[in-house]
Amino acid sequence: MGDIRRSCIDCAVKNCSRMQGAYPQFCLTTHMDEEVLADVMAQYENELINKVAVASAEVEAEHYCRFTRIEETMAFAEKIGARKLGIATCVGLLAESRILARILRRHGFEVVGVACKAGAQPKESIGIPAYCTEVGPNMCNPILQAKLLNKEKTDLNLVVGLCVGHDSLFYRYSDALCTTVVVKDRVLGHNPVAALYTADSYYRKLEA
Repeated sequence: MGDIRRSCIDCAVKNCSRMQGAYPQFCLTTHMDEEVLADVMAQYENELINKVAVASAEVEAEHYCRFTRIEETMAFAEKIGARKLGIATCVGLLAESRILARILRRHGFEVVGVACKAGAQPKESIGIPAYCTEVGPNMCNPILQAKLLNKEKTDLNLVVGLCVGHDSLFYRYSDALCTTVVVKDRVLGHNPVAALYTADSYYRKLEA
């Protein structure tokens, strides 16, 4: 593997979180580019950025280990004044997205959703290989999902089970802030962290 560049993912101290220990030699905090840090902290002076950062911290503190992600999402939306919510959903999770929309509407939110296959464009139209049609003839279109929700002028967009990579394109093209409600994992019931919990046992193959 060669030399490994150590960073936060190699730290077992987490002194930056609790301030109860010593920083490791490779710590990013003690080797910080102060110009970058100053520029970053200045970003929080922006009204919107500050509102989002403060609201996020408040939701964490007020509902720590008590609220589900659905509940936290609603609490966050309320704190930032987001009343019109967009749902960018995989067609395979439309049933779950309908339930989510029902819950959101009962809490007073306006909801509009766009499924990944909206527009019904064939995969071949953008050069996707023919073998990919074995799982369906039409392409996922996250850019269209973003553009349609942009047109709706949503305040906050919720991602429900978009494919790896398709979610990246949606985030890139969305005008509104985004948060993820469901991460797709067809094998693990949309709970990808289960593979990490069992990486030393059942999913040892991940490091093979």
